[in-house]
Amino acid sequence: MDETSDEPPTSAVLLDNCHFSQVIFNNVDKFYVPGGDVTCYYTLTQNIVPRGKDWVGIFRVGWKTTREYYTFMWAPLPSDTHSDTAVQQQIQFKAYYLPKDDEYYQFCYVDQDGVVRGASVPFQFRAETEDDILVVTTQGEVEEIELQNKNLRKENEELKASCASLEKQNIDLQKELNKMQELQNSLESLRSNTEKLELELNSLKKENKELKEMDDCREAELHQLEEQIQNVTSDKERLETRLKTALDHMDQLQSQVLNYEKEVENLSLMDRDKTEQLESLKEENRQLRAIGTQQEKENKELERCVEYLKGLKAELSLCLSPCLQNEPSICGHDLMKELEEQKRLLQILQAKKNEANEENQKRSEDELLRHLSQAEEVSSFSVASQAQAPIPSPEVGGLLFGNPYCGEITCHSVSIRKCPMCDEVFPEASETSQYEAHVQSHLLECPLCNEAFEKSNKQVFDDHIFCHSLE
Repeated sequence: MDETSDEPPTSAVLLDNCHFSQVIFNNVDKFYVPGGDVTCYYTLTQNIVPRGKDWVGIFRVGWKTTREYYTFMWAPLPSDTHSDTAVQQQIQFKAYYLPKDDEYYQFCYVDQDGVVRGASVPFQFRAETEDDILVVTTQGEVEEIELQNKNLRKENEELKASCASLEKQNIDLQKELNKMQELQNSLESLRSNTEKLELELNSLKKENKELKEMDDCREAELHQLEEQIQNVTSDKERLETRLKTALDHMDQLQSQVLNYEKEVENLSLMDRDKTEQLESLKEENRQLRAIGTQQEKENKELERCVEYLKGLKAELSLCLSPCLQNEPSICGHDLMKELEEQKRLLQILQAKKNEANEENQKRSEDELLRHLSQAEEVSSFSVASQAQAPIPSPEVGGLLFGNPYCGEITCHSVSIRKCPMCDEVFPEASETSQYEAHVQSHLLECPLCNEAFEKSNKQVFDDHIFCHSLE
């Protein structure tokens, strides 16, 4: 058994794979006396690199694997582990751990991988026998024995030389064997790599086939894409042409819009002037109404005077009846004088009333004619620009707000509607729906954004619809 609790590294490697020449055991006795310590001497050659877990074990002869050791000791590391020369080492086995039988045993050096690197000659653990007792012989026998020893030494030297030669051959063979082993390992590695390469080659062939199929599909798709690009290019050119046309039309529309804006601005100025004139006319009309009210009051006053005179005449007639009978000449003269004075006053009042009526009628006719001419100018300008509604104008024969002395006069607007597309004129009496339907017949309306286009510019309308389809 070993002296430590750690188990040494072993393996199930067979003897054929061991290298016994890398460690050489020296001075191994044929037998060791039981009960005593045993010192093992060995030499580490330059072919081995000692490591910390190397160990020396005692094996029974006939062992098959390194697991069959009887006892072991850890091998001490030399001072220079990477020396190029042989290193002498020794290790001592305690008597307590040594075998007690007389079987044949041998020392074995095992590295930390569990591989045997050297083995000694067999030996036994037994006591001395009679054959080992010293025998005293004669001088002749001694000389004979010395001669035999000399021959044996010579044979031993020859055997040592032969052993060294064999060891050298063994080392060379071991190197060749290592080379063969390396070549075999390389061959196995090459075979494994070859198999892997064949698998990769098959995989690459399969991928190449798939890539070719994908390439065919890509070429078909590329051809389709080229056709689509050609179609898109043609569509693009057509759209560019339409866009250019639309931009030209837009420029025209913008110029028209600018003209319309100028016309609207002019109409706004004219409308402001007409509004001021309307306010002025309202003020004049208010003044005329005040004058008419004053004249009505004067007329009522004259009527009351006339009625009073008539009543006074009747009273005078009643009063004069008895007076005429008594003093006809005096009373009749006075009454006739008073009657003449009243008639003259009544004629003066009647003349003032007629003069006021004539002046009012003349002023009304002048204002009516002036506003009629202005309304005709505004109506013709509104039809040409299509921006403003017609301006109302009074009828011929009345004031804008009516003559208070000639009865109430209704004011109507002078309006002439003209189609902005074909310049067709619609009279004032025509219905608004008829005019709108006529204008709508010239337009095309977008079903998506309700924008209107002229039928004469159908290409612009088609381009507008196509732009909606691209969104």
